[in-house]
Amino acid sequence: MWLPSLATFNPLCGFPETTRQLNGITLKFREIRSAPFPKQHVNRLLRTVYHKIMTELTFFSAFLAGLLGSAHCVGMCGGVVGLLTVNLSDDVRRSFFRLLPYLLTYNLGRIGSYIIAGIFAGFLGAQFAQWLPLDNPRVVAMWVSGLFMIALGLYIGAWWQALTLLEQSGAYLWRKIEPLGRHFIPVKNPLQALGLGLVWGWLPCGLVYSILAFSLASASAWHGGLLMLFFGLGTLPMLLMIGATAQSLTRFFHLLIVRRTAGAIVILLGLFILVSPYLDAAMGGISLPLML
Repeated sequence: MWLPSLATFNPLCGFPETTRQLNGITLKFREIRSAPFPKQHVNRLLRTVYHKIMTELTFFSAFLAGLLGSAHCVGMCGGVVGLLTVNLSDDVRRSFFRLLPYLLTYNLGRIGSYIIAGIFAGFLGAQFAQWLPLDNPRVVAMWVSGLFMIALGLYIGAWWQALTLLEQSGAYLWRKIEPLGRHFIPVKNPLQALGLGLVWGWLPCGLVYSILAFSLASASAWHGGLLMLFFGLGTLPMLLMIGATAQSLTRFFHLLIVRRTAGAIVILLGLFILVSPYLDAAMGGISLPLML
């Protein structure tokens, strides 16, 4: 450790050597402070912000699609929810809190099936991204996701029902899986409700398939599963409702003005995803994230 010598002390200017060192540190600090911020640091910061925005936007889109399309879910899954209660005692059926464990475990199984499908789709997307002869597969992934989001908005808004073709294509797989659900009927305990949900999560549904397209385009098993988790959470509030409340909400969501407002919101999100590559170019060539 350096200590100044008293022999070098000057009453007028103190320790000369110490003064020179302090002046050198001050000049170095001024050079660092006045130096321009490296451009690559700015690009890295913008890339990080852009990546985070697109990630949260896509998760929000998946959640919103599930929430706005949940009236459709009630129409397809409402009969199965009825199977949960038909063999239960009157005390359980008349009490929402006693029935809640059955509803929660059924929906846990259903969302679990969505997550499994999303993980598988994301894994397949990662394999395709490695083998497809494309200069920029990330841009293609953004376009595919945007187009499916627009198709989903048209489906929710009752403008174009093209996603019903996807439902028909999944009917073959459903015929193989559906008999497994019969082993859990009649439902007498929450564990059977969980098994029924795991099976019924594979029911052909255009909404589910559209979000699976997002999972495929994400090219990541982890994020594909997360996308389906957010979608499943969006459908949860409606499917937890029973009785008059569910009927009132279903009638509300089936109003044409409500469906078309929801569809328009989803379409706008899809358009934003479509133009994201052009926004990327305007931001100075920041590479698009493969994980949407």
